[in-house]
Amino acid sequence: MEPLHRTFVFDTTNAALWAEEVAREALVPVEVVPAPAESRAGCDLALITPPERAAMLAEVLEAAGVPFRPWPADTPAEPQ
Repeated sequence: MEPLHRTFVFDTTNAALWAEEVAREALVPVEVVPAPAESRAGCDLALITPPERAAMLAEVLEAAGVPFRPWPADTPAEPQ
């Protein structure tokens, strides 16, 4: 079953908020949510986006230099 969203986690609150700003400027729909405790992210915030927009979100974050990682770690940024 396809997940309802893809999760992106961050090591700092600054990176999470920067990612939200970059995503909104690129018109990628995101929502700020609590980071999953199991992700062991350095920040309590995460972004979620629809699976079909995950690759675009990863691309704009990488282009802007925002450090992030998809969670769970074995989840690709691109939808399957």
